[in-house]
Amino acid sequence: FYIPAQTHINEKAEGTSLADGKPVSLSPVESQPHSPRYTASSQRERESLEVRMREVEEENRVLRKQLSLAQSRSPSHHHGNHSKTYSMEEGTGDSESLRAGIVAGNSSECGQQPAVEKCETIHVAIVCAGYNASRDVVTLVKSVLFHRRNPLHFHLIADAIAKQILATLFQTWMVPAVRIDFYDADELKSEVSWIPNKHYSGIYGLMKLVLTKTLPSNLERVIVLDTDITFATDIAELWAVFHKFKGQQVLGLVENQSDWYLGNLWKNHRPWPALGRGYNTGKVRTDIFNAVIKQNPFLVYQLPCFWNVQLSDHTRSEQCYRDVSDLKVIHWNSPKKLRVKNKHVEFFRNLYLTFLEYDGNLLRRELFGCPSETDVNSENLQKQLSELDEDDLCYEFRRERFTVHRTHLYFLHYEYEPASDNTDVTLVAQLSMDRLQMLEAICKHWEGPISLALYLSDAEAQQFLRYAQGSEVLMSRHNVGYHIVYKEGQFYPVNLLRNVAMKHISTPYMFLSDIDFLPMYGLYEYLRKSVIQLDLANTKKALIIPAFETLRYRLSFPKSKAELLSMLDMGTLFTFRYHVWTKGHAPTNFAKWRTATTPYRVEWEADFEPYVVVRKDCPEYDRRFVGFGWNKVAHIMELDAQEYEFTVLPNAYMIHMPHAPSFDITKFRSNKQYRICLKTLKEEFQQDMSRHYGFAALKYLTAENNS
Repeated sequence: FYIPAQTHINEKAEGTSLADGKPVSLSPVESQPHSPRYTASSQRERESLEVRMREVEEENRVLRKQLSLAQSRSPSHHHGNHSKTYSMEEGTGDSESLRAGIVAGNSSECGQQPAVEKCETIHVAIVCAGYNASRDVVTLVKSVLFHRRNPLHFHLIADAIAKQILATLFQTWMVPAVRIDFYDADELKSEVSWIPNKHYSGIYGLMKLVLTKTLPSNLERVIVLDTDITFATDIAELWAVFHKFKGQQVLGLVENQSDWYLGNLWKNHRPWPALGRGYNTGKVRTDIFNAVIKQNPFLVYQLPCFWNVQLSDHTRSEQCYRDVSDLKVIHWNSPKKLRVKNKHVEFFRNLYLTFLEYDGNLLRRELFGCPSETDVNSENLQKQLSELDEDDLCYEFRRERFTVHRTHLYFLHYEYEPASDNTDVTLVAQLSMDRLQMLEAICKHWEGPISLALYLSDAEAQQFLRYAQGSEVLMSRHNVGYHIVYKEGQFYPVNLLRNVAMKHISTPYMFLSDIDFLPMYGLYEYLRKSVIQLDLANTKKALIIPAFETLRYRLSFPKSKAELLSMLDMGTLFTFRYHVWTKGHAPTNFAKWRTATTPYRVEWEADFEPYVVVRKDCPEYDRRFVGFGWNKVAHIMELDAQEYEFTVLPNAYMIHMPHAPSFDITKFRSNKQYRICLKTLKEEFQQDMSRHYGFAALKYLTAENNS
C-alpha cells in the first residue's frame, strides 16, 4: 500500500506478506470507524472525532517517550538512521553532540547498508497535473538523473495535460535506462473528491492516497515524490533504506520539521491529531496520514530528516544538516517556494537553479554494463545516422535532419476552445531568444490563437519564463501555446520548429507566418471570413497575405490598405525583400493588388515564398533545410506539387519589422561551404520531388535551371 510523503519511501503491503507473515490493510477509509469519509457527511461527528483525538493526546505523549526509549536501547541502532537523534520525542536533536551523530551515522551507514545492485531498477512515483507542475517535474527529474547510477522507472500519475507534455518530453529526451509509464489521474478524482480540501495543490494533492488502485499490483517498492523537491545525492541511497524495514514497517517517513501539529503557531490553532510533530507526508493529506499513524506507529520507519529538508517557514530544518555533504533532499514545501525564510536559503536556491538551468542533453548518459530495453526511436535514429558519410563535407547539414531535439510542449498555461463555426485560424511562428521583443507586439495585432516554437537552451527557457511572467500583455493571453525546442547542434532547425508549432494547433486553419512580421489590425477576423468566402474547407487553397517591410524601427502602423499604399508611395514601406530578393514575392503581383477588390489567383514561380493560410492538414516543412535558405521555398513548391491554388487576398497585409541580421544569414553570406551545401540540398530535394510526383515535378527542375 502506498502511503505518500513528499520525500519518503514505502513498501507495498496490500496483497503482500510482511516480515511476520501478516498482511496489513492501511486504508485510511476502511481501517478507522471515525474516518473522514464518515465525518464529511456530518460536521457533528467530525467535531466529536477531534475532541476524542485531543483527549488521547496525553496518552500519546507517553507513547512517544516509550518509543524513544525503545530506540535508544536498541543495540543495532548505535550508528545510523535510528539513533536517538531521530527519536519521535526529540526530533532531530538539539545538542551539538547529537547533531554530530547525524553526520557520523550517515557516513558510517553508507558502508554498512546493503548495496543496491548495479543494474537494479529503482521505481519512482510522482503525481503531476497541469502546466506548472509539468515544469517542476523536469527540474526534479534532472536532479535525480544527475546523481543516479541505476536504471529508473518513473510511474507518473498525470492528467491529460501533463501526460501530453511529459510524454513528448521524455520521448524526445531519449535518456538511456529510463522507463516512463503513465496512469490517468482523472480516473482517480472520484476516489478523493469527497475529502475536504482547501490546500493550494487542489484535488491532485490527495491522489497519493489511492496509489494502490493505480500502480501495478506486482510493484513491491516505490519511492513517492512530490514535484517541488531537489535531490542532492544518488536516489539509490534512499532505495537502499528499504533493506532496513523491520516487522510491519511499510512506510519510510521524515518527521515534520515545523510546529504545525503541536498546535502553538497562533491562537486557536487546532490541527488534526498527530504523533508528536507528525510526519511530512504531503500537503493536505498529511492530516489524514498522521491520524492513521498516531494509532499505528509501528507502521513507520522514521527516516533521518536530511532526506526531507523542509524549506517552509517556522521549521527546524537547519538542524538536519551541518555541512553540504549532509544534504540529501531539499523540499520547497511552501507556497512561497524560493522566497521562503531560511538562514541558508541562498545556497538552496542556487542548488535548485543549477538544475533548473542545467542542460538536459548532458543527462543522456549510458549506464555501462546495464542492459536497457530496446527503444525503437533510438534504434531508428542510430540506423539513419550510420548510413551517413562522416567524410561528406555536408555531413553536419544531413545529420541535423535526423537530430531529435528535446521538446517541452505548452511551457506556459494554455486554454483555448476553437470557435464552433469551424473558421478559426491559428498564427504559427518560430523564434529564438533574440526575437522575444516581438511577442507583445504580435499579441496586440492578433487576438486569435497563436502557436510558437521557441529554440532555447535550458537557461534561456528560464529567462523566457521570467520575461513572460513579467509581461501583463503575455500573461493576459491564455490562447498562446509556447513550445520549447531545446538547443542542440550548430544549426537553427527552422523547419523542425515550424513543424512543432504546426502540429500543436487546435483550429482547422493556420496562418504560416514569421516572428518578424506584424499582421495588420483585424487580420484574424478577416481571415475567418475569407475561409468561408473561398470555401477553404472543401478546396485545396493557400491564401496569400501580401508582405511588406519597413526599414524604420519606429513605424506608425497603417490602419488600412489605403494608408499602406500611401506609405508605399512615400517610400516609408516597400514590398518585402524588394531590394535583395525580388523573386521571393514577385508572383504575388503587387501592381494588381493595389487596385484589387476581390481575391485573385496567381501561379507558382521559381523561388516563390509567400506567407499563406492553409488547412491544418497541409504538408510539413522539409527538415533538411536548416538555418538560412530555401526553407519556405521548398514548402511552397510542395504545396504547388500537391495542386494547391495560390489565391491573393485583396485586403490583407503584413509588415516585416527591422532587426539585426541573424547568425545563420551571416554564415550563409560568409561561408562558401555553407552555400555549396545548400545548393546540394536543393538539388537533392528537387530529385526527391521528381521521384515522388513524377512528370508534374519536372517543371521545378526547368524553372530552377532558367532562374
